[in-house]
Order: sequence, then structure tokens, then C-alpha cells
Amino acid sequence: MEASSAATGEAPRRTRGARSQRREAGRNLGVPFIVRNIPTYDILGEESLQRIERIADRILAEVGIEFRDDAAALDHWKRAGARIDGARVTFEPGMLNEIVRSAPAQFTQHARNPARNVEIGGRNVVFAPAYGSPFVTDIDRGRRYGTIEDFRNLIKLGQSSPWLHHSGGTICEPVDVPVNKRHFDMVYSHIKYSDRAFMGSITAEERAEDSIEMARILFGADFVDKNCVILGNVNVNSPLVWDGTMTRSLRAYARANQAAVIVPFILGGAMGPVTNAGAIAQSYAETLAGCALTQLERKGAPVIFGNFLSSMSLRSGSPTFGTPEPAIGSMVVGQLARRLGLPLRCAGNFSNSKLPDAQAMQEGVMSMLSAVHCGANFILHSAGFVDGLLAMSYEKFVMDTDFCGALHSYLAGVVVDDNALAMDAFLEVGPGSHFLGCDHTMRNYQTAFWDSALSDNEPFEKWVEQGETDMATRANRSWKKTLAEYEAPPLDVAIDEALMDYVTRRKNSMPDAWY
Repeated sequence: MEASSAATGEAPRRTRGARSQRREAGRNLGVPFIVRNIPTYDILGEESLQRIERIADRILAEVGIEFRDDAAALDHWKRAGARIDGARVTFEPGMLNEIVRSAPAQFTQHARNPARNVEIGGRNVVFAPAYGSPFVTDIDRGRRYGTIEDFRNLIKLGQSSPWLHHSGGTICEPVDVPVNKRHFDMVYSHIKYSDRAFMGSITAEERAEDSIEMARILFGADFVDKNCVILGNVNVNSPLVWDGTMTRSLRAYARANQAAVIVPFILGGAMGPVTNAGAIAQSYAETLAGCALTQLERKGAPVIFGNFLSSMSLRSGSPTFGTPEPAIGSMVVGQLARRLGLPLRCAGNFSNSKLPDAQAMQEGVMSMLSAVHCGANFILHSAGFVDGLLAMSYEKFVMDTDFCGALHSYLAGVVVDDNALAMDAFLEVGPGSHFLGCDHTMRNYQTAFWDSALSDNEPFEKWVEQGETDMATRANRSWKKTLAEYEAPPLDVAIDEALMDYVTRRKNSMPDAWY
């Protein structure tokens, strides 16, 4: 089956004023991904990087990693020359680095609308929503378990934003759908309500295969065999354990030539050392093993080198997010991933705040800027993350996407050309006058500055007249308006029917399971 011909390539609907619409259209802010024009920020020298790599090699050679409940994975390692002792696998120094050389440094993930294809790797940056929360929250109804309606709402909000590039994956857990069947509804919702690239299920091998099969219905089996169209986000069970659920899903994506995102979640002091360098070495070892396993399953399959460093309150044992130590640690992870030549997923818009408040944005900006400066190519958790990822906030989702808009301009850097240097403006204006009405300003005023959809920049008196609202209140109004006006991108009728038929048949083939 061919890819959908109904995709229009049209930009998302705008709900702001005419001037803002002209600015967005003039600057092409509905870009499918960002090409960074600022350099990455490297904080460690060669000697320090080599020390971390040597410790990672020692962890792999002297301690090893357990691969549990996956005989096929152990067979792969045995054939590759690793040492096997029960479930524990140890590796000669440099072995895994050599294996991952076959993975592409950059690849395209195709969207059903080709205008929204994303490039992952190199100088490219892709923003995707937060992932995995069991709860959702908004300032009207408070915190509650997520439903399939919430899931679809968040996809619609993402699709409507010109600042995100990817539909994401498990934006929230739809707990009103059986555990063993909700992946069908989630993948279908991404396809139905967004025309961007998306992620599939990883919670069981058969659910990963269902996700990939739905992608084959959408794009065509031959196309999927040759091109990446779906990602699977797989997590290490730190410290130093890969469980069979994850490795079987990882291998399912790899053998279908789809990209696994390999991500340890290391809570410093619990699942790894409290010290940054030790946690980075552990993370490097765990991630490298997962990336190498994809290449043993299918040489040349795309893979993303992932990382999720986190701190904790050593007084209470509670996880903390958006703190400075993991943020600066991300810089080092970026350097290590570039040395391997692999695309990077790192950091995101993290926060422990329970509300879309100053804490939420302070922590989110700390973490998100680390993702931008460390060179992350695929930034999951770009929008909506609150309560230590236990909840997705409707308001923070909108606030975060607005901040992502600012990052578009930030990553564009500083243009230095004849127009930007503005000599004609200096000649026209001269000393002691102003630039407001000069020709140069009139030529550039629509595109000169990024314009927030949520910030209030009006005089105090006008702000009072308009109700003295804070940003969370304005975000609440914004998401409601966006959902009220939302229109799904067209989807080929035959493809839609084929997807629904597959989902219905598969759901009918198994009883509901709620745990």
C-alpha cells in the first residue's frame, strides 16, 4: 500500500492576530525541524572524556550487564564474541564502539505528510512532547488519571503548534483502555489526529510489532523496510540490567529497520552514583550496549543514543528534576555521543512542580537549555512535563510550546549580512533620531523578533483592564480555544479503513487485560 496521498502540507491553523500570522508566515515558523546555527557547548577536554570512556570500558569488561529473559539477545552477544555467564555479559574494551559504527549518524523519520519529515542527527533539532505520564492536570479539574480523550487532546495541541516537530508517543497513559489494547488506540490517534512523525509501543514485543504493522498499513510494507517511519523509546533497567521486555521490543524495531531510542534513566544516588562523572560513565555503558544490540539484530538500522540523568533529594529520597547537575552532565553526554557518531536524545523540559508556575518554568528552562546546548537531536519531553513526569499539564504544554518557539529563534543564531548590518538604516537615520519609521525597520519589522503567543507585554494599566491574568490563565484559555477550533489533517479513507480493520481484528483476538 502506498503512503497517503491526502496529506496537504499546510501549516497548522493560527488563532492569533493578523500581524502575528504574517510574522509566522514570513519566517516559515512551521518548519519540520530546526537546523541549528549555534555551536554545541563542550565543557570537558580530551583527557577527561577519555577517562570517562575508560571507566565505561571497565564497567563493561569487569562488571558487565545482565540481559534477562531474552535468549536471542544472548545468542547475538555470543556470536559477536562477548563473554556470557548466565544472564551476565561482559565485553572487551572497544568491542561495542566497533559494533555501533554501522549505525547511521543521521537519518530521516518519515511522516504521513512528507512536508513534516524530520531529520534526526547532525545539526538538526526535533522537539517532541513529554512521554509516559499516568496523570493529566489542568487548572479547572486538577490532577486525574489520563484517558484516551486526554491523549487525543494533547496530540491535537501538539499538532496545532508550529513550534513542535513530532507527535511523540505515550503523551499520557489512557487508563480507561485495557493495558493490552491501548497501544492500538494510541498509535491510531497519532496517525488520525496528526500528520507528523510519531512513536510506537514498547511495553511488549507483540505491541511493538503491532505498532510497526500499523505503520506498514500507513506507508506500505516495502517503504517501511527501507525507511524509518516509527520510533520506539526503550529504557534500561538501571543499574546495568537490560530486561527481556525492553530488549525484545528493541530488537523488533531494529529488525524492521525502525529506530530504537536507547535511554537509561539514572536517578543519582539510587540507580547510579551520586557523582556526575560516575553516573555518566554508567549511562554511557548501558546505552552503548543497547545501541550495539540493535546493530547485531540488523546491521545499519537507525538508532538514537539516549540519556536521562536525574538527581534526587538525599534527605527525602524523592527524585528531583530540572536541577543543575544533570543539566551540566548533559553537556558531557553530548560530547560522548558525537565521538560515537550517533544521533542524541538528551534532557528536556523537566520539572517537579505540581502546577504550571514559576518553579515549573525555572526548572524547565534549566533542563531545556542543557538539551539545546549539549547538541541533542531528538528532544523528548519538550512540552507538558510536571510533577516529576507523573502528570501532563495542559497549561504547561502550551507554555512550553511557546518557549520552544523562543528556542527556534535562539538556535537560529545571529545573521551577519548586508541587511542585518543595517548600514543603510544608519545613513538614513543619522545621529539623534529614531529607527521606528525608517525603510530598514519597515522591511524587517514582521520578521525581526520572535513574538510570544502568551506573554503579556502591554502597559500595567491595560493588563489591569484585561483582567490581571497570569500566564497559566492565558495558557488555559489558549488550549481550550485551540481544541475548540481544531481540524484533523486529512487521512486517506482507504488507509483509515484498513487501520480500523486491523485494530478491530487484533483487539477481538484477545481478552481485555487491566494490569
